[in-house]
Amino acid sequence: MMSLILCITIFTSQAQIIEKIGKPIDYVSTLVGTQSTYLLSNGNTYPAIAMPWGMNFWSPQTGKMGDGWMYTYTAEKLRGFKQTHQPSPWMNDYGQFSIMPMVGKKEFDQDKRASYFSHKAEVAKPHYYSVYLADYDVTTEITPTERAAYFRLTFPKTNEAYVLLDAFDKGSYVEVIPSEQKIIGYTTKNSGGVPDNFKNYFVLKFDKPFANVSTFADSVLTADRYVIKADHVGALVGFQIANNKDQVLVKVASSFISPEQAELNLKELDGTNFDERVAKGEEIWNTELKKVEIEGGTVDQIRTFYSSLYRSLLFPRMFYEIDANGQVMHYSPYNGKVLPGYMFTDTGFWDTFRSLFPFLNLMYPEVSVKMQEGLANAYRESGWLPEWASPGLRNVMVGNNSASVVADAWIKGIRSKDIETLYEAVKHGANNAGPLTAVGRAGASYYNELGYVPYDVKINENAARTLEYAYDDFAIYQLAKSLGKSEEDQTFYKNRSYNYQKLFDPSTGLMRGKNQDGKFQSPFNPFKWGDAFTEGNSWHYSWSVFQDIEGLAKLMGGHKAMEIKLDSVFSLPPIFDDSYYGFPIHEIREMQIANMGQYAHGNQPIQHMIYLYNYVGAPWKAQYWLRETMNRMYSPNPDGYCGDEDNGQTSAWYVFSAIGFYPVTPATDEYIVGSPLFKKATLHLSNGKKVTIQSNNNSDENRYIQAMKWNGKNYTKNFINHSELIKGTNIVFDMSNTPNKNRGVSKGDLPFSLSTQ
Repeated sequence: MMSLILCITIFTSQAQIIEKIGKPIDYVSTLVGTQSTYLLSNGNTYPAIAMPWGMNFWSPQTGKMGDGWMYTYTAEKLRGFKQTHQPSPWMNDYGQFSIMPMVGKKEFDQDKRASYFSHKAEVAKPHYYSVYLADYDVTTEITPTERAAYFRLTFPKTNEAYVLLDAFDKGSYVEVIPSEQKIIGYTTKNSGGVPDNFKNYFVLKFDKPFANVSTFADSVLTADRYVIKADHVGALVGFQIANNKDQVLVKVASSFISPEQAELNLKELDGTNFDERVAKGEEIWNTELKKVEIEGGTVDQIRTFYSSLYRSLLFPRMFYEIDANGQVMHYSPYNGKVLPGYMFTDTGFWDTFRSLFPFLNLMYPEVSVKMQEGLANAYRESGWLPEWASPGLRNVMVGNNSASVVADAWIKGIRSKDIETLYEAVKHGANNAGPLTAVGRAGASYYNELGYVPYDVKINENAARTLEYAYDDFAIYQLAKSLGKSEEDQTFYKNRSYNYQKLFDPSTGLMRGKNQDGKFQSPFNPFKWGDAFTEGNSWHYSWSVFQDIEGLAKLMGGHKAMEIKLDSVFSLPPIFDDSYYGFPIHEIREMQIANMGQYAHGNQPIQHMIYLYNYVGAPWKAQYWLRETMNRMYSPNPDGYCGDEDNGQTSAWYVFSAIGFYPVTPATDEYIVGSPLFKKATLHLSNGKKVTIQSNNNSDENRYIQAMKWNGKNYTKNFINHSELIKGTNIVFDMSNTPNKNRGVSKGDLPFSLSTQ
């Protein structure tokens, strides 16, 4: 007996194996990573109800107004449903407002209006969210577009049904227009990075007339007042629900440009009812998710993969809108003007240059080219490339990794029409301190003179800055070479790419802060977090020589010495010195509890480290530890990450690694081979070509590559080239439970390093 089903399953003694996937979205959970707190992150995510890279996200809100942890899985009550633009709890939100249905009481206080809810009565998907509000016997459903959303509110029979619009504090305005069944207004709530004229203009359109209207200002609720402006305002509109389970439909949209543009954005919902919009959202997400098809994994592995892929397609978000003439426009978060062209925001390059942007360049180049135009516009409007944008320049993290984001896109074939502007921008950022510590290069004058940022000149995290600046110089060198720029430019940035050597301490075999007089800082504790390093210690940052691993190996005493050093990361106890912070920051605690020694996968600086075994002729060790990390550090559950899931970076690491390769050195043509997790992966490239990756005899035990074939020919290299991959190819791995210590060990098998170029 046979029947047509969405997926064929095979039961083994280990787990249920999925051989074929119908709709990837069915395996996505937006709740992964939501079981987090300030002191311990399992992702620090919220269940984003959104379209890919959408301008506006929505989220249920358990936290108080202004709390970056807007939704925590362990919470018992919901305070509302918030339009959000938050990239992370550490950056917090901007332009937010919320909606809350209620029955029986006109309540605007965020504590008093909150309702109990249960995950048992919650459906959380990218394109659809539903939850039952127990205190009101109301079901709320939400489905989004890029700039608008439908709410469907199912009430019991009552004369006291209400919908609250909370415009939040710090300056807001609300106007209720009963004749049009509409609420309009704006919120100015933000966490920084905005011009003085910043506003998010919103419009709500209801399908039923209002039975009554009240508005509130700060702590006072007043009936029959229709216009209100104060620090914190909102509106309550009432409805008479004649029959049990009657519904109120609300269309909502917003704009950073104008109230009129908000009305235009509302038209994204035209021509569809709620259910049709849900179906359209599912179709859009499936289209994007199916660009990477996987087969032959456990249910949990597939759920983890597609939940990670979903997270990889959220940021950076659109910050542009389409005007009445169909033209792309944006409100500039840099100068406050309304200008033509693309703009994207809500990403920190310190995190996302590593694998998120390389992943977009590989699989979604049509989106990447728009992002490059957005970066050029950011430079024109602010005089700088952002390093952390939310929505404008923010003063957080280190490095000058916009250079990597620009260079990697160009090297990977993203042909931006603004490349000359971008080249000017990366050079400007590489040689100057910016208006904020985290813009341009803090300590640029020292770096330009000495080749490093000194430890003793009151510039924090100086060793981390030096190492990242040296890599960013390499990215500029690569871009200059590809663009055919002057020999002077190429030589200048190539020479500075070697500045990492200035911080290598032969006595410890690790990177170490150095004083202005050329002496290493003392005393030195390689387990000390912060101080000379960023959210890590010397054991984490000593591997941040993306551009020249061979050169690093020579400093460490050769391949075998570096291999032993890599081994030590896992064999050392998870001890730490937290004296720089005064307490164990969450990244410290996450390393400590992971039981992987000094390996701190929950934070970005070390996420490429495992792949470095490929550079010293021990690829089988990379294969072992990559599987360990995928198996132990990720799951499809609310605690499914091992630290911050920063704007898709930690997710993109998993997506790349599960496919079987990873971009250790963005701004080169190479990916480094790992250990493919699935029996088969198919990449549907935007140029119409396909990459198939077949892994014979793959299993949890069979994690080692015995042999590899590229288009039918034996292939022993530890890297693959992007330029060859995008032509379409067939890769076959033969997997085994025994390492092949003769494969990937010759000089020609080793990946790119600057010093052996």
